[in-house]
Amino acid sequence: MSGNGHDGHPHEELRHESSPWAARIRAVEELLVEKGVFTHEEVRAQIEHTEARTHENGARLVARAWVDPEFKNLLLSDTKAACSELGIDASGPVELAVVENTERVHNLIVCTLCSCYPRPILGRPPDWYKSFAYRSRAVREPRAVMREFGLELPEGVEVVVHDSTADLRYMVLPARPPGAEGMSEEELAALVTRDSLIGVAIPREPARTQ
Repeated sequence: MSGNGHDGHPHEELRHESSPWAARIRAVEELLVEKGVFTHEEVRAQIEHTEARTHENGARLVARAWVDPEFKNLLLSDTKAACSELGIDASGPVELAVVENTERVHNLIVCTLCSCYPRPILGRPPDWYKSFAYRSRAVREPRAVMREFGLELPEGVEVVVHDSTADLRYMVLPARPPGAEGMSEEELAALVTRDSLIGVAIPREPARTQ
């Protein structure tokens, strides 16, 4: 799936000179700099901070939840507090929620209106997440969409689709894969893929030793 989308973060458009937003954003930025609201250096620093976030933050949260039941409860009930415990900056007005996959329920995340995404814990969204094809089909035919990513769920598993909004963003807590017993948090985090945190895939299986 591919396509273009707008997720409410216009600074990304600055990378594309042909964007209709680019000149407008630069003009507003120059005006605010001139008025002393912030400096160009502060803008660049904030952009770099945002760009540095990746799905590895989400993977760390999942790995800790797999080994620590109390932390798992915190992650599901107060995601921002769980982030703070691991030193992940998830501050801001946007709320974050984590939904757990079980033997009977599999969760899938989408934003049908644009491409709202939990950037503090997953970084930038993939292009396919922002595409019209994904945003429209994930709700109507989620199993077909997951099948295209290589995920075939048993018929008895209920698929629950969560629609992110400007005020609330979701992340999936995938099930711990079989054979991952005794692994360290770092090793467990390496099994967690970005796609498994969105719900179109499941974590990697541990490498088998001879």
